[in-house]
Amino acid sequence: MPNSSANLTFVNHMKNFVFTISFILLSAFGFSQSYQIALLKYSGGGDWYANLETSLPNLIQFSNQNLKTNIKSEQAIVEVGSEEIFTYPFVHMTGHGNVVFSNQEIENLRTYLISGGFLHIDDNYGMDQFIRTEMLKVFPELEWIPLPKSHPIYHQKYEFPEGLPKVHAHDEYPPQGYGLIYEGRMVCYYTFQSDLGDGWESPGVHNDPEQVRMEALKMGANILQYVFMGEGQTL
Repeated sequence: MPNSSANLTFVNHMKNFVFTISFILLSAFGFSQSYQIALLKYSGGGDWYANLETSLPNLIQFSNQNLKTNIKSEQAIVEVGSEEIFTYPFVHMTGHGNVVFSNQEIENLRTYLISGGFLHIDDNYGMDQFIRTEMLKVFPELEWIPLPKSHPIYHQKYEFPEGLPKVHAHDEYPPQGYGLIYEGRMVCYYTFQSDLGDGWESPGVHNDPEQVRMEALKMGANILQYVFMGEGQTL
């Protein structure tokens, strides 16, 4: 009788191999490829759906218009532990509160990220202590690296000489972007004290000044360009 555990391991390896190759091809051919990006659904009681209606859809529209990306207009929603996460090269996560990853979700998210996937976490105010704890379980060997203002993510199509823009005041601390670097590649970008996702929302949601919204959308576009076209490329 075939070893079911060995078969499952083989299937998982093949799934990760196919995902890695697909991501390499997407990176190589840039924005000409059509793809979909996703919002991460997680457990723990935090509101993963905080900016569900307009945030990521507006960023997609802005990027398609200004970067000539070919992202499908409809965002996907994907769970941390789902196999479907491997079909999305870019996943966005936000919320205000608690985050809890199961052991299976920890393993799945780690595999996704080291196989070529990318996670952008945007603290919508209140999730910092929780997401730091959970991501430490995903990458216990890594530390969050504060990205300097000179980092390429701030110098793609749009220039941000002062680094990450600030959308909402909250505690009035300066905004900071952190990266998790695995074997020389940034696999996760964490925006803290910025609230980029709120800035992506439609004007009537938070009544932010148009200039603030544009800065948030431009920074979001820079993130996508950095992920899909390589840190040294600009348009």
